[in-house]
Amino acid sequence: MTASGGSKPAIERLHIRNYRVLRDVTFETLTPLTVLFGPNGSGKSTVFDVFAFLHEAFTTNLRRAWDGRNRIAEIRSRGAEGPVEFELKYHDPSTNRLITYQLAIDEESGSPVVERELLRWTTNPGQGRPTEILKFSRGEGAVYDEQAGAKSPERLDSADLLAVSSLGQLSRYPQVAALRRFITGWYLSYLNIDQVRQQPMAGPQEKLSVTGDNLANVIQYLADRHPERLQGIFDVLSQRIPGLERVDSEQMPDGRLLLRLKDRPFDTPMLAKFISDGTLKLLAYLTVLFDPAPAPIVGIEEPENQLHPRLLYPLAEEVRAASAESQILVTTHSPYFADALRPEEMWALYRDEDGFTQCSRASENRRLMAMVDAGGSLGSLWMEGYFGVGDPLTRSGRPI
Repeated sequence: MTASGGSKPAIERLHIRNYRVLRDVTFETLTPLTVLFGPNGSGKSTVFDVFAFLHEAFTTNLRRAWDGRNRIAEIRSRGAEGPVEFELKYHDPSTNRLITYQLAIDEESGSPVVERELLRWTTNPGQGRPTEILKFSRGEGAVYDEQAGAKSPERLDSADLLAVSSLGQLSRYPQVAALRRFITGWYLSYLNIDQVRQQPMAGPQEKLSVTGDNLANVIQYLADRHPERLQGIFDVLSQRIPGLERVDSEQMPDGRLLLRLKDRPFDTPMLAKFISDGTLKLLAYLTVLFDPAPAPIVGIEEPENQLHPRLLYPLAEEVRAASAESQILVTTHSPYFADALRPEEMWALYRDEDGFTQCSRASENRRLMAMVDAGGSLGSLWMEGYFGVGDPLTRSGRPI
């Protein structure tokens, strides 16, 4: 099953060139749930950061995303020449179009320069010639004006501006606006338990922040507006955490919001600062997975941290259920999480002899698939070496 089976736009192909260790990496026929595994330093977090980079470039601006990663010296692959390049191909179910977005970024005098930005679609995927919607280079180009039925020349104020981000704010370019909304709607989790334990100012908030510092606000929002979703979170959490009865957010006289969890045997709830890391982390993940208005793309790094191994299989099942509404990217080192996966969802990452990332899909490994067909679980087969790649103790993770 490809990612296009849901009701929201979903990426089918991702090509990355010259981005750190990702000198030339392509992920094809992506599924609603995609899980990356491999040795430390193999490039998993760098793939994750590609999504973070694009999201930041669209929600703030390209210069901030570029400067925050130490510019071309640290972004461009070592020894490489030419621009940093990204290509997304995604399916939009509302129009049944296959949309391609290409972006190439270089640098001049310490500033990013958009060398090429292209947006096109095919009206019927796999048929006919693509229709070019937008084409820009260094701040100049043209965009298809649907109202006029013709291309309209446009000039941006600077060569470091993204045409899709800038023109996507204008109602006369709905196709461009749709791509902008798609990318700005991504959610990438960088949970920080110390941040989660904070006591924010009261006030309901719809979305969990990337660090989770507004978890109490999200619980307050769900209690006010979507109590059935919050009850669903409680039901799952109480099954995973023995004795847990409910979660409350309580406003203090000074305006701060306290998060409290009540154990069934005790009358008085506990403050978040006294609750285990794993319980808080699981609660935070569930608020993302049970989001009433889910993001089109959700990224979660190493969900196994601070969680009991027995909780990872059911967590993977919750992630799979959420992938019906969001396309989800996960990085993991856990065979217990992998046990709940399908071979087409797992990608092994490793560094080749030149030091750059390569990727290999589990479902393309005939030896592994024979063992899966015979009843082997992916986690066990991973630990037993049947993937033939991604083992840090064997050829630095390179194929055997």
